Amino acid sequence: MTTHKVIIGCGYLGTKVAKFYLERGDVVTGVVRTARSAEALQAAGITGQLLDLDQDSTAQHELQGVELFYFAPPPKSGTDETRVRRLLEGLDSTNSPRRIVYLSTTGVYGDCGGVWVDETRPAHPVVDRAKRRWDAEQRFRAWSQATGGELVILRVAGIYGPEKLPLARLKRQEPTVAESQAPYTNRIHITDLVQVCVAAMSRGVNGEIYNVSDGSPGNMTDYFNQVADWAGLPRPTQISLEEAGTQLSAGMLSYLQESRRLESRKLRDELGVVLRYPDLQSGLAGCRTEN
Repeated sequence: MTTHKVIIGCGYLGTKVAKFYLERGDVVTGVVRTARSAEALQAAGITGQLLDLDQDSTAQHELQGVELFYFAPPPKSGTDETRVRRLLEGLDSTNSPRRIVYLSTTGVYGDCGGVWVDETRPAHPVVDRAKRRWDAEQRFRAWSQATGGELVILRVAGIYGPEKLPLARLKRQEPTVAESQAPYTNRIHITDLVQVCVAAMSRGVNGEIYNVSDGSPGNMTDYFNQVADWAGLPRPTQISLEEAGTQLSAGMLSYLQESRRLESRKLRDELGVVLRYPDLQSGLAGCRTEN
């Protein structure tokens, strides 16, 4: 008998994970914030439930013994993950998941000066969005220690896939920083991320952290160039870091302030994951065939 799967934040990734389990015959519930999102899940054949973790009164759900994926984004401001806090406040010994797989970010490592980073590197988040994820990691770990519930943390690189490419940005012809000044970035194809999530739930070691990346770092400018070539669009104009300070958005600039290369050997060795798309070239080719 399979364990009921619950996916909180059942959007782009969650829907794909849910469909994997449904095709296997498992019971899956997708939890979303709006009625419109719930209707979209129902249309896709996924049982949808509403939960607004920005409201204290709605954080009660029956989660006893389930296997829970937490994919919901953090709040948009501050350094505290108040949504995770509200969820965990509604859990006790009679209403607690068997296991939680939490989707965190590699941003918790902060700027690493372009060196290779594995899971033993201490967290040092710099920007607020990464601090919120780090806060969530600590809250989930405290829950696990207090209740005995199992926890696996996935620190995920930038996600790309057929429906998640920067085509609109390229069509607007927004500039990007000169490749010679661009920091290292890391990514993972959505198809591979789905299999990583499934493997983490079934085979992940309790309490462990896994870097989720294809293991082939590049830089942001090369990424935009390769996507542009793939889509038949003009490559973006390259500008200096100094010019970027006045021409790029604050969000984009924050990504340019961090550089690291993710080591993902643990993903392969412990979870037994064989990536379908081990680099951007194969991943973009897959985007064409999967779309």
